[in-house]
Amino acid sequence: MIEISGLRKTYRSRKVSVAAVDGVDLSVGEGEVFGVLGQSGAGKSTLLRCVNMLERPDAGTVSVGGQEMTTLRRRQLRIARQGIGMIHQHFALLSSRTVAGNVAFALEVTGTPRAERRARVAELLELVGLTGRADAYPAQLSGGQKQRVGIARALAARPKVLLSDEATSALDPETTESILRLLLDLNRRLGLTILLITHEMSVVKRICTSAAVMRDGRFVEAGTITDLLRTPGSELARDLFPLDGPTVVDGATVVDVTVSGPEAEEPIIAELARRFASDVRILGGSVETLAATRAGRWRIALPGAPDDNREALEFLRKRGVTS
Repeated sequence: MIEISGLRKTYRSRKVSVAAVDGVDLSVGEGEVFGVLGQSGAGKSTLLRCVNMLERPDAGTVSVGGQEMTTLRRRQLRIARQGIGMIHQHFALLSSRTVAGNVAFALEVTGTPRAERRARVAELLELVGLTGRADAYPAQLSGGQKQRVGIARALAARPKVLLSDEATSALDPETTESILRLLLDLNRRLGLTILLITHEMSVVKRICTSAAVMRDGRFVEAGTITDLLRTPGSELARDLFPLDGPTVVDGATVVDVTVSGPEAEEPIIAELARRFASDVRILGGSVETLAATRAGRWRIALPGAPDDNREALEFLRKRGVTS
């Protein structure tokens, strides 16, 4: 649904040149929820704005729904953007318009007839849980309600792609959870492809099926959450499942074990102990739900040196669960 190749965007002043996005490749499948994780200044927002051409890249290509965005002229680009909704960190609502008026604004721009606008607005407000608030003004709304208005407005033209620019970073934890539930529900009910940027690992953990870690304009790593959890040395896996417990134990082999999907429900550690009559110690770990996937990560200690545990380690490798 979204294909990016060799994307580069540089900002220049008289004295310096900064590559905000530096040769990024990205592939987001239809119906996927893809999170780009990074700290402020990593290049996340610039990347997102290049997807809908609010920022013109200096090099590379951007394709959305099979349409090459970088080649479109102004009128063609306006039409293409109707298939791409966007929600913002600070809501970007018009204070002089009611909730209904804010949502209708996106339809006015496209020339939608008034009766059709009215029906669509009512449908969208019900979809985002704001029935009964159509005549309220933004100043009368909570932060979560404002973001729901922003989401309704982004969906007005029935886009297949939704871009989220730090949509929950201005919200408290409880409200954040409600907005993430809504986005996940919209993804499943409408088949929306969602590309979101965030600096919060909890957002990635809650709704993303794939993710990338961005630093200094580049992707440090990218892939499905399941694949990254199984990748040795993955930063994302380490941050999603920070492991307590020592990395070295005298007289023992310390192993980090990662499982996902059906394997997360299997008693792998117990089976390991039974099969090899091994006194396995669990030093730390947990099992959690990531989007729709169950995953677990543990740090365990096997008595003896690695040579003494070759069969046990091979057992884990064959199960595809070591990291």
